[in-house]
Amino acid sequence: MKVIVFGATGTVGKLATHKMLADGHEVTAFARSPSKLQIEHENLTLRAGDAASRDAVATAVEGQDAVVITLGAGMSRNSTIRSAGTRNVILGMQQHEVKRLVCQSTLGAHESWPNLNFFWKRIMFGALLRPVFKDHELQEELVRVSGLDWTIVRPSAFAPALATGSYKENFPASERRLSLKIAPSDIAGFLSRQLSEAQYLHRAVGISN
Repeated sequence: MKVIVFGATGTVGKLATHKMLADGHEVTAFARSPSKLQIEHENLTLRAGDAASRDAVATAVEGQDAVVITLGAGMSRNSTIRSAGTRNVILGMQQHEVKRLVCQSTLGAHESWPNLNFFWKRIMFGALLRPVFKDHELQEELVRVSGLDWTIVRPSAFAPALATGSYKENFPASERRLSLKIAPSDIAGFLSRQLSEAQYLHRAVGISN
């Protein structure tokens, strides 16, 4: 499958690119500085561009079979690149009739809010990261009404030190027995899995330890 990853040089994007190549996909890594990936593979194409540019995104999407969004803004708390970039991706997919979209959001968005504990509800998403959280919610809203074959993936907080390979998925909003941490490599694996599975088509699914 031909797949393009937007945000390919981020924490999860980089690992997702690795995993998708390992799973046999032809991957295009889209980022402002894709050379930061430092990956050489016969099935990897590096494409420099800004997700905020509608034309650049549309051109990159043409000819792909699927799109994976792992957009982020590093330490920036006020960036709207998640929603703005996702809007451009959706427009490009609609223009070029690319249907499959896998979008990384965050646990806590919309109906998954009850999964969070006091710290995440009041301190992190309630105050410190509120703009980031609201941008993720807008991002999800855009995906849901896109008319595409979408899956929204909602990971909890990244915890690279955690052992990988074991985590909970598709839990109800009432589930509170969560550590609210997950290894980025597990997120990457889950994103890649969605390219070959339809279990969570037109659904938002949480993943966490």
